[in-house]
Amino acid sequence: MKLLQLILSCLVLLLVLGDMLLAIGNQSMQTEVSDRQQFISQAIQLDNLSRQVVGVLANLAMKTNDEPLKKLLAASGVNLDVTGGPAPASK
Repeated sequence: MKLLQLILSCLVLLLVLGDMLLAIGNQSMQTEVSDRQQFISQAIQLDNLSRQVVGVLANLAMKTNDEPLKKLLAASGVNLDVTGGPAPASK
């Protein structure tokens, strides 16, 4: 009877240790996923801001006929369409 209790106690101990290891691993993964979600969210916000800045620069270049600015935008992959306004190049 004592041998059976010892075996069951060891089994319970192993299960508790396994559960603790899984909980620690899960917490680590949750932290990593949270960090990645934050990075993606910030990247989307910066992309929107970048598009707005490029649009303003393109409009300014067209209104003022600023050749250096037009060249800078063209070198960055922004095509200025005279008929339809600025057309940022696709990525």
